[in-house]
Amino acid sequence: MFVGVLRLTLHIPHARSLKERRKVVRSLKDRVQSRLKASVAEVGGLDQHQRAVIAVAVVSNEAARVDELLSSAASMAGTLRDAILTDRVTEIIAFGDQGRGLGVMQGDRFPAEPGGDPGAEPTEERA
Repeated sequence: MFVGVLRLTLHIPHARSLKERRKVVRSLKDRVQSRLKASVAEVGGLDQHQRAVIAVAVVSNEAARVDELLSSAASMAGTLRDAILTDRVTEIIAFGDQGRGLGVMQGDRFPAEPGGDPGAEPTEERA
């Protein structure tokens, strides 16, 4: 499984109030959510009239699909008529079977460790 996160920074030059800024942000959030079925949140610049930071998150069983979805979201942001895309940062993480170092904690061991059974119930260690 692959998890992808995209951080978009927008400059909204004509926004004179937070209300005008929120309108632009809401438009992008709604488009990305409805077309890509991605999770979208405003994560920064909340009190600035002309700046917004948006995060987009997706999950897929293929890294190429994650990259495709995040690229589509960035393209949508780049075509906004009321905002300028000033920065984009993408991170794709392999998680679970295809990834190393990321596992679900089961009791006191990770499943990849010897004796760490992924189906086992969590146990408490006694001193």
